[in-house]
Amino acid sequence: MTIESMVPAGACGQLDPAAALFHSLSDPTRLSIVKRMAGGEARVGDLVGELGLAQSTVSAHVACLRDCGLVEGRVQGRSVYYSLSRPELMDMLASAEVLLAATGNAVSLCPNYGTGSTGDPMTQGDAR
Repeated sequence: MTIESMVPAGACGQLDPAAALFHSLSDPTRLSIVKRMAGGEARVGDLVGELGLAQSTVSAHVACLRDCGLVEGRVQGRSVYYSLSRPELMDMLASAEVLLAATGNAVSLCPNYGTGSTGDPMTQGDAR
């Protein structure tokens, strides 16, 4: 089932959950955390060491993923072990990798979001 088949014509507002999902994965740090958790659960401290980021940064990104329902925590003693809450997330990422391989460098060359872009085209005015 595709997003298009689920949304009637003219119902763009119904795409908000899909946009939120993709936005939650749009940050390179959050995507790295998700990919790491694909290999098994991890504590924030583990992620800090592996990613080389500050504890507060990693905690904020894990909290974002948790709030989006993509990861869940399991308390053991004084530690919280985080893992992916939905295995379908890995299927989606695998599909994204297939799509990226098929499009070559097109996405990374995108003037709006690719390497060297300034980010959100909606905030760039009429620069296009």
